[in-house]
Amino acid sequence: MSVPVSWVLSQSDLALLLVGGATGVDRELDLVLTTELEHPFPWLSGRELVLTTGIRLPPQPQQRAAYLRGLDECGVTAVGFGTGLTYEEVPPDLITAADEIGIPLFEVPLPTPFAAIVKRVTARLAELQHIALLRASRAQPRMTRALVRAGAPAVVRELATSLTATVLMLDPSGDVVAAHPGTPDDELLRTVRAAIATEPPGVASSVLTAPSGTTITHQRISVGPTTYGTLAVVGHAPLGPTDQILLGHANSLLALDFEKPARLQAAQNLLNSHALGLLLSSDTDLGPAWAQLTEAADAQGRIRVLVVDCDTEAAAEAVRAAITAAIIRAGQPLFMQSLNREVVVVLPGTPGTTVAHRIEIDTATSKLTRSGISDPHPVHDLITALANARLAASAAERGTAPAEFAPLAGRSLLSFDATRQALASIGDTVLGPLADHDRVCGTDLMTALRAFLEANGQWESAAAATGVHRHTLRKRISTAETLLGVDLDSARVRAELLLAMLARRA
Repeated sequence: MSVPVSWVLSQSDLALLLVGGATGVDRELDLVLTTELEHPFPWLSGRELVLTTGIRLPPQPQQRAAYLRGLDECGVTAVGFGTGLTYEEVPPDLITAADEIGIPLFEVPLPTPFAAIVKRVTARLAELQHIALLRASRAQPRMTRALVRAGAPAVVRELATSLTATVLMLDPSGDVVAAHPGTPDDELLRTVRAAIATEPPGVASSVLTAPSGTTITHQRISVGPTTYGTLAVVGHAPLGPTDQILLGHANSLLALDFEKPARLQAAQNLLNSHALGLLLSSDTDLGPAWAQLTEAADAQGRIRVLVVDCDTEAAAEAVRAAITAAIIRAGQPLFMQSLNREVVVVLPGTPGTTVAHRIEIDTATSKLTRSGISDPHPVHDLITALANARLAASAAERGTAPAEFAPLAGRSLLSFDATRQALASIGDTVLGPLADHDRVCGTDLMTALRAFLEANGQWESAAAATGVHRHTLRKRISTAETLLGVDLDSARVRAELLLAMLARRA
C-alpha cells in the first residue's frame, strides 16, 4: 500500500506548504521517517518521506544540492523540511535543486510536529490496506461463484473488473481462450505472447514492462507437471500485493476447473462412451446422444474417428489407458468405445491427427496394434468416419503411426465398395472355418495367419509381430493351413488370403 505526496499535502490541518519539485507530487510513498544524519543514504530503501530540520545540512549550496540529489537517487519520494528551529525558512538553493531534480520539497511549520505527519500517513496506509483486503474478500467469492455458474470466461471477467485491467487466458499453444474487456488487438496479443515466450524455464510467473510502458503480469495455469495455459494481466503499473492475491486466486480456480476430480472425469468418460455405443449400435431416438457427441467436434462441427486394432486383450487395455491419458492432457472430452479388441475413439476434426500422434504406447504393445484415422466428417457422418478409419487400420502396419484414410482414397483397391464387398464375401467363405475354430476353441489362428501373410511367409518377422516363438507360430499356421485346405507355400494363395482378410475386416 502507498499514498501519493499530493494526499499528504492535502491534509489542511497539517499546514504543509509545497515549495519545490512540484512535478513529483504524484510520487507514491509507503513510509515516513525522521533523520538528521549527514549521510543517511545507506539506511534508505526507497519510497520514503524523509523529515528533517536541517541540523546537519551542509553549509555550501552545492553540498546541499548533492544531499538532496543523493536522497532522490536512493528512491526517496519526498522531503519535508521543518522550519523555525535550525532554519527560519527553507533555503532557496535547496528549493532550486528540488525543482531541478523533480523531488517534492515542502515546508513543515514549527507548530506541526513530525509525529503528526507520521501518524497521519500510517493511519492512511492502514486504511488503504483494510480497503484492499475488503476488496479482495468480496472479489474472491464473486470469482468462485462465476466459475460455478459460467466457467473460465466468467472468472476472467471478474478478475479484469476487480483489477480494472485487461485480462487474457491463453491455452498452451498461445490461442486466446477468454479475454476481458473485449477481444485483444493483434499488437497486444503479440506483446503478451512475447512476454510469455521470454519466461525462463521452471518459472511459473513473471512481470514484464513493454517498451510502451504497459506492464504484463502472467502466471502459468498448471497442476503438477500438466500445464493448461497462461493467465495474463495487462495494465499501466505492476500489480500490488492485493492484486497479486486476486490473480493467484483466479489462477487456482482455473487450475481446479481444468483438473476436475478423478471420479467426476471417470464418470464423464463413461457417459461419453455409453453415448458413443448407442450411436454405433442403436436405431432408436438418438437425439440426446448426438447432442452429447457434438462436444467432441471442432469449431466447424467436424470429427475424426481413430480405430486401433489390438491382437490381445492386454494390448487393448494398455491402448485404452494411453488414449485416456492423451485426451485428458489435451483438455478434450473422451469418447471411447471398445468392441472386442478394437478401440474406437472420436476426436475433434481439426486437431484430431495431432492428438492421435501424441498417444504414448510402449513399443511392446505397439507391435500388437494397427491403427487408422478417418478424415474430418460432420458429427452425423460418424458411421462413415468409422468405416474409413477401419479401412485405414486394416491397411496399416503393426507398430506404426495411425494410417490416415485420406491418402488411401482412390489409390487403394479396398477403397472401392464393389471390390471390397466381393473380397469380403470370398473372405467370409474361405476364412469361415478358421473363424469358427477360433470362436469354438478359443484359439487365435486368424491373428497368426495375418501376421504370417503380412510378413510374406517370413517366420522370424511373423513370430516377432505376434509375440510368440517361431515353433509355436509354425504349429498355428500348419493348423490354419489344414482347416482352410490351402497351400500357403503359394504366393498367389497368400496374396488372395491377405486381401480377403483385409476386406473382411474393413
